[in-house]
This record gives sequence, C-alpha cells and structure tokens, in this order.
Amino acid sequence: MPAIRPRSGSAALAVLFLAACTALTGLPATAEPVGAAKAPTRNEHPANGVERNQVAALDAPAARAAVVPGGANRARPHQGYPRQTSLRVYPEDANDRSIKLGLYPYHALAPKLNELQERSDRISVEVVGQSTLGRDLYLVTVTAPESARETREQQRWKELIEDDPVRAARDPRLRREYKAPIWINNNIHGDEWEGTDGAMRLIEHFATTSDRATLDLLGRTRIYFNVTANPDGRNAGTRPNAAGFDLNRDFATASQPETRAMREIGLTTQPLVMLDEHGYTGDTLIEPATAPHGQNYEYDLYIKHAYANALGMEAAVKALGYAETESVTIPFRDLAPGDWDDWPPIFTPMNVMYHGAVGHTVEIPLRVNRASYTDLPVSELRRRSAINTDVAAATIRAAITYTDTNRDALIADQIEFFRRGRAGEAQRHIPDGYVPGFGPEDRYSTTFARAWVIPSGPAQRSEAAAARLVDMLVANDIRVTRAHRGFRLSGRAYPAGSYVVDMHQPKRGLASALLEAGGDVSQRVPQMYDISGWSLGLLWGATVDRVASGPVHVPGRPVVAAAPTGGVDAGPGRDLAITVRDGKDVQAVNDLLGSGLPLRRAADGVVIAPAETRAEVLEVADRYGVRFTAAPPGASGTPMRPQVIAGAVAPDELKALRDMGFEVRPVNAAILNAGFDWSRVDTLYVSSGLRYSDLNPEAVAALTTFLSRGGVVTRGVTGARFNADAGLLAARAVAGREDANGVVTVVNGGGLTRDALPHSFVYSPLWFTDLGAGVAVEQRYAADPLVAGHWLPRANGTGGPADAAGQASVVSGTDERGARVVLFGSEPMFRDHPKGLYAQTANALYWTAAVPALTR
Repeated sequence: MPAIRPRSGSAALAVLFLAACTALTGLPATAEPVGAAKAPTRNEHPANGVERNQVAALDAPAARAAVVPGGANRARPHQGYPRQTSLRVYPEDANDRSIKLGLYPYHALAPKLNELQERSDRISVEVVGQSTLGRDLYLVTVTAPESARETREQQRWKELIEDDPVRAARDPRLRREYKAPIWINNNIHGDEWEGTDGAMRLIEHFATTSDRATLDLLGRTRIYFNVTANPDGRNAGTRPNAAGFDLNRDFATASQPETRAMREIGLTTQPLVMLDEHGYTGDTLIEPATAPHGQNYEYDLYIKHAYANALGMEAAVKALGYAETESVTIPFRDLAPGDWDDWPPIFTPMNVMYHGAVGHTVEIPLRVNRASYTDLPVSELRRRSAINTDVAAATIRAAITYTDTNRDALIADQIEFFRRGRAGEAQRHIPDGYVPGFGPEDRYSTTFARAWVIPSGPAQRSEAAAARLVDMLVANDIRVTRAHRGFRLSGRAYPAGSYVVDMHQPKRGLASALLEAGGDVSQRVPQMYDISGWSLGLLWGATVDRVASGPVHVPGRPVVAAAPTGGVDAGPGRDLAITVRDGKDVQAVNDLLGSGLPLRRAADGVVIAPAETRAEVLEVADRYGVRFTAAPPGASGTPMRPQVIAGAVAPDELKALRDMGFEVRPVNAAILNAGFDWSRVDTLYVSSGLRYSDLNPEAVAALTTFLSRGGVVTRGVTGARFNADAGLLAARAVAGREDANGVVTVVNGGGLTRDALPHSFVYSPLWFTDLGAGVAVEQRYAADPLVAGHWLPRANGTGGPADAAGQASVVSGTDERGARVVLFGSEPMFRDHPKGLYAQTANALYWTAAVPALTR
C-alpha cells in the first residue's frame, strides 16, 4: 500500500480561523490543535465567509457608471488568425495601484497589445466583455496564422471532440493537426497582480521571437491569455471586483460580468490545460489539490496529467535560482485533506475541469498586497514583484511545454472524458498508487442520475425559477430538452413543456455537480477551504426530480433558452393575486409598487392587485415570467408602498436586494453618526459592519425614533449582536461552529415562511433560544439538518448540527417600541447563490414595513 501523504496544516488553519472569528465577531470560538505542522500562508481568510460581517457595502461614485463609454471591435466567429482588433486606449491613471510595484497599470495594456498586433501575425486580441466599471476584458490568442478555412476545421474538430467523441478518436487528421488549446487566466483577484505581467512577457516573446522551435510549437497549439480577469480590482488594488464579489467564488452562480466572460472563454476554447495565476502563499503553490475531490470528476483522467504537470512547473520555478523560489508546495503531495481542496465548482480551475480541462491554481510566493503594499519600501515591493513575475512566467512556460510534449495523450483523454459522459458510464475506480501518494483518502465518487426533470404545470413550484435554472444550465453548455408532448419517466407522468436533462451527455459531471444535493464531507476531513455545500436543484426555487435509472425517450427539442413563463390566470374584472415564492415574484411586486399601483398584502402574505390594474399586471407578468391568479372574492390586506431599506449589508446582499427591486441606502456607523435621514426608510437591514455600541447619542436617538414606526431585519452574528445591544427581540443567539456551511433541511412555520423551500443554506450558522413572549419561530433546523456540506462540532463538543437540530433558525416579533423585527440565523442571500431563498428576505421586509409610517 502506498504511503499516505503528510497531514500537515490542519491544526494551524483551524486555530487561525477560529481565533479570527472571535476577533471579528466577539462570539466565543475554541479549537484544539491536532498537529504541529504549518500550512502555507493563505492570501485570504482561511474559510472565506466571516469577513462578510465586517464591512458594510457602500456605493462608490465610480460604481454607478462605466469608466469609458462605448465598445470595441469584435472578431467574426470563424475569422482566421490573426484577428487584429484596434483596442480603445484608456486615459492614464496615476493612481493605478500596479504602478508602485513596477507592473503594468491597466491603461498601459491596450497600447502594448495594439503595438504587438502591428508587429506580429501571431498575436490576436479580442474584447470578450467588460468589467463591472466598463473596462474591456482582453483575450489574447497566440498561434501560428490560420486561414478562415483552417480555423473552421479547428472549430469542427473541437466540436467533434465534445459531440461525437467516438468518431473524434478515429480521426487521424484530428490527432495530427488539432491545435492543442491552453488557457492562462490571470489576476482574477485584483491585488494578486503578477500573473498579468508574466503573461504579457510571454505574449511579447511569442510575438517577436524568431526561434524555430517556438514557431513550430505555435503551429501545434493555441495559447489563450485572459490578460486580467479583474481590471477594476487591479486598478484599485482590491481582491474583489468593483461590486465587492470574489470572482473566484462565483462560478456556480456566475453573478458577475467578469465571471460570465471567463465562463465563455472556457466554453469557446475548450482547453486541454488551464492555469489560474494567483498569489501569495509564502512559497509557490501549484495544484493539484488535496481531498475532498469533487465527486463528479473523471478524476483518473485529471490527476495523472495534473500531478505530472505540477512537477514540471515545480522544476521550472526552482530553476529560477532565487532563494525565495526553492520551496514549492503541491497540495496533493504536501498538505493534509481539507487544507486546499478541489471540492466545490466555484473556483475557476475546478469549474473548467468539468469541461474536460486539466485545471491548476498557481499561487506565486512573495506578498506585495494588503499591509505589505503599504508598509514595505517601494524597492522591496518591486524586487518581490519581479520575482513573482518570473515565477508566473516560469509556470506558464512549463505548462505550455507539458501540453505540447503530451499533446496526443491530453487530446485522447479529453475525448475519453466526453465519451464517458455521452455513454453514461460509471466513474472509474482509481487504485492506490495510481499516482504517487494516491490513497483511500482521495477516493470520491457519485452515482450519476439517469436524468433530471424540471417539470412544467402544477407540479412545478415556480415556473420562473424553473426557467432561470434551465437558462443557467444551458449557459454552462449542459444539454437540456423541452418536451413537446407528455411523457413518463421512472413511473411518473410529466406534461408537455417539461425540461429533461439526459445525463448521457458530455458535461454530465457539471450537470450533476449543479443539480444534485451534494455530499456531507464532515466525517472525512477536519476542515474545508471554502463552501462545502451548494445545489441549484435544492436552492434555486424550482422543482427538480431525479430519475435514477431506466430509458430516457422524451419527444422534444434541444433548448437554447427557456420558454416564456409569465401570465395571468384570471378573467377580466377579477382582482389578481401573486404568492411571493421567488425573487422574480418580488421583482414583479416591486415594479408594480414603483409604478404607483395600489397593491395590498394579505395576512397570508399573498399580494393582491385590483382588477383595474390588469393591463399593468399583464406587462409585469411577462417581463419577469411570473404568474398571477384570481384573488378570492372580497380579499383584503394591508396597503403596500415602495420600500426603502437602510442596509448595513455585505456586497452580495446589496446586489440581491437591488436585483429584487428594493431601494437600498447603504449605511454603517459613520453614516448614521453623521446624521442619516430616516424619514423615508421603512426597514433597517443589519448583517455587516454595524454595531449598536458604535453609534453616538444623536444616532441612537434617531434610531429609537425610527423604531417607533419602522422595522428591522438582521442576519448572522453581526445582526444578532445588533438585536441584543439595541434591545429588540428577546432571543438568545447561539453560534454554531464558525466554519460550518452547507445545504440544510428546515421545517417552515405558518407565517413568513409558509411558502418557503424545505431547504436552506448556512455559513457560520446561528440558532435562537430563550425566546421571549411574542417571539414567533418562523423556521427551524430539521432533526438531522445537514444535507450537504461540512459541519462538525468544535473541539469542546459544541456548535455541531446535533446542537442545532430542532432549534429556531428564523424568528420574528415586535419590539416594545413597535418595530417589527425578523432575525435570520441562515444565509438566504449568500454570494447571490440561493436564489430560491430570496423571497424569505422579501417577505420579512414586507412584513416589517407594514407598521404605519408616522414620518415619511
């Protein structure tokens, strides 16, 4: 039996994480060391989530408009190479944070790329999208020139590999002449700069070299460089993009324009090998990752190349000869399970692995961001950045060399990847020692469904949610069929219009990763790097049925986009009603309110529109794909008004609230202390960056006045502390283990959550005990709450799922001053992901705003 890999780092990371939780939240957290070895220093919070409670999202003036208006020239899809694009040039920005490091400022990229295109027929640049602030995203393709006919042939072979892998495997010209695609992604975290500069160095080399071996290589390969994936963050020196999102956590949802551009790059290039250049870990870190490995991978096809490629990159980095580059960490080889995993499909390389690529995260070594950027001399920062640029360039060169050297095997294995999916074959058993160190701790797999059905008609909880889910699947190149007549699968009857995901398809791994419930990895690893549970099937609001086995013969057509879903199911002259079950329902309601229509909210939460608003309701139903029904005769309710929210919220929550159509005025303690105008605010939402104890006496007095006629909604530890310090609801918040996260089963009450999903999402879960008189339980954790994710008790035995079982996860009540208050211990808007939970937040906001306004 092969030796089990070292179990280093777990204790150090657990202690670091729990200590940080205590410092940030003030809630107690304990952990006991289980080992002494130290893992690489990470360039982020060890578990990525608690920081959402620290700083409230604010509107930056620049975030409201593009940096430069207009667009750029785009190449035709089947145009040959080179594809010369005259890039628009941005004004020089002396405040670009790259300048201090001696690196490319964003404004210098377009002039340099324009120059290289003029000098070389091997360099092509296309604009593949814009950033949040409107900066162009550059995809540089380096390859030997191709005629339009040759480009069409390359495209045909690419499609053949995915669509007809059996035929592709038998095509001798494909094996000889298909250009091996390689994708190098850079600077996805804006303050991890040097991947861009390493890429630009190699782009210039390829453009200008006369070396015969390099020119021959370009005849066998296409190398795609996403020069900077996060230009706004690069310019500002921030990890997230301008909307506050970590783009390397966004691939299961693709909420950001930069993420969608990267997704499209992956789909259109179909790379054999992909690198994502990051920093900074103290030494160079090169994936493959530790367990748990995504259970939907064809991991045998991945790991044999990933490990060998990592060894080649390691050798290239060491050959640079710097003392700082002598140490290289390959997590699969050097770290313990859970220290640096590849479990969720939220990271760029992990996502592209589901499209047939061998994906690697590369972490360059020497820190130049955060405190180092501020505290170190410029000379030292530039010395470090020069070494980092050398490291990035070395890993890129080595990966290109590996791809070229192993081109035949990589193409054959990508063909095999798609062949297995189309054939519906089971995953392969990988024996111990398959690569050095592979053992039982690395063995993760799933049983693929035979199909998934997203039904239409009465069985569908939300047609709008179903359409959203279908569009997301199609955007990820997952094949979906819409039935044009009724059918039966696994003994169930489905009507025409239902959608079917036949799992005998090339991207069946990604389809499964997105739709299945997931897995509970709590007992297999002591900790996880980031989220461990996610599920579009359980959390996006649509009814999704799993078909375990049997034939799948559905009369239908492939889906390009989901069919329209909106409508009004009531005759003229009837009042109209909508049950708010989904964020799309909320958008429709808020749109109608914004148009000045007299809506009412019934005691059961149903929103009623008078019969005379039928024309406006029809328009809105069509716009958002929602369905209105006839209201019961004589139905009454509380008048509604367009709602204004004062939000001390995280960036993801700010986006979700605004997407639902709420007017949100970001606040924090400084804004409230400066004399905030509460006159038009209906509800205060507190989840991040606001402590009651930080308010001055004038702000406290203004808040107290507001509470006599406004409402409060809170989320998480920051919200729970605010509730306690402000003396709102009598409810004691109990914190679960701070890095616990995942999909949970819940039991809904008959009030605000009567139409909510039976599943929810948690990160650093809370529950509420010792409830005072009049505090209602809206939702509880189930008796065995965790469906998928990672949730263990702390070392002292507290904070685990057994403690949460049956406890209140959402409560509501009325403060003695008259404010209606709702407290969430779950995460209904986490990273713009659990879209089926958004209506829970909206219904809480509608309810809290129902207190009559004394001052408007």
